[in-house]
Amino acid sequence: MALLNRCVVAALTDSVNATAYWRKLKQRLKAEGNETVTNCHGLKMLAADGKMRFTDAADAQQLFRLIQSIPSLKAEPFKLWMAQMAAERLDITP
Repeated sequence: MALLNRCVVAALTDSVNATAYWRKLKQRLKAEGNETVTNCHGLKMLAADGKMRFTDAADAQQLFRLIQSIPSLKAEPFKLWMAQMAAERLDITP
């Protein structure tokens, strides 16, 4: 499942320029040695102007890691949910 990273940034931050925020977040994550952005591939998708343009996309696992990296109050409910799911998963005994 491909998800648009820029759209996620726009939804979870109050940034006036989600593209610039995403570009800066990618830089920061790469500098930290985070492999998540390396695995985000550009897919050609239909843009608002009707042209096919490359857009960074991620699968669900990569997206969850990106959400963890966004310092925003809007991202907190997702971070809490992910922590709850992880805790429940760890409590499961086979």
